Amino acid sequence: MRSKPVLPALALPILMMLAVPASFAKGITTSWRQASKSELQTYLPARAPVVKERIETEMPAASGIINDKDQFIGGVVLITAGYSAEGKYSHFFLSQVPIEVGHLKLPAGQYILGYVRKGDALEVKFYEAISGKPLGDVIARLDRTTHGVYAFKIWPPEQHPLIQIGRFVFSYHVE
Repeated sequence: MRSKPVLPALALPILMMLAVPASFAKGITTSWRQASKSELQTYLPARAPVVKERIETEMPAASGIINDKDQFIGGVVLITAGYSAEGKYSHFFLSQVPIEVGHLKLPAGQYILGYVRKGDALEVKFYEAISGKPLGDVIARLDRTTHGVYAFKIWPPEQHPLIQIGRFVFSYHVE
């Protein structure tokens, strides 16, 4: 009597064991929280790169979030008086992970923002920080339910996946 090959019988269970960690890893979520004052000072520059200039930032107006892998997303107001950026850019934004704001997919990187009031909304324009290259814009809606007016605020995604400028908000999604 001839016995059946053992290898094919063991191959399926072994392959299933190898596949489980990969599918399990996909279910793991990253926890985000508000960054502390010292973390904001660590990740956000005192002088932000804006095209060919290094513009001072207003650290008391900074906001950011950080995850359990020490990945940071945040922004700060630019002090643009006297710089060529005056009137065009208002905020420096940094993301160490890919992020989607509105319909814009942004890779990890440094960005500058500017905005224009459009009725009860803001048109927030995103640019590459180093080159000034326009990337696109999102509409920030007036949010009468928020408690407080912030020069810049990013909320952890588990709480409210929103970025707030003044009383205006737009959504984001961490990729």
